[in-house]
Amino acid sequence: MNLKFAFSRIGYVYVPTTQIDESIAWYTENLEFKLMNKFQDRGSFVAVLHHPYKNSIALLLIETNDKKSLEIMRNGKPFPIMAINCPDIEYTHKLLKDKGLLIEDLHTLGAGEAKYFYFRDNEGNLLEAAWSIWDPEDGIKEEFIEQKKKW
Repeated sequence: MNLKFAFSRIGYVYVPTTQIDESIAWYTENLEFKLMNKFQDRGSFVAVLHHPYKNSIALLLIETNDKKSLEIMRNGKPFPIMAINCPDIEYTHKLLKDKGLLIEDLHTLGAGEAKYFYFRDNEGNLLEAAWSIWDPEDGIKEEFIEQKKKW
């Protein structure tokens, strides 16, 4: 059977930054991203960041002179531009809080099927840490396993 689909999955998430090196440091130090590449594209830098899981979506930091933090307005309230899955959200909440990041309280949806909290990156972009019973299982990339062993 030869099934064809026009699209296979979401490929990248773009996040603006006016300070690309500071943003690279913030995402790698606080959210465990790994810098894969940094290059010039159309007059400014782009940084490609990956997470440890094999099928994770790449984050592309896009350098811009336009200072405008991203968030979505949902019924008059700020809503995040992306959610980052956490295998153990209580651990992640405590980790970011212990790092001194300004994070919101942990919220539970339904009868515990999902949990989340909001926080902002170094440029003020609104992000969500999320966990749910529907999150897919995934393996970890070998280079991340070796890096974690060194920590």
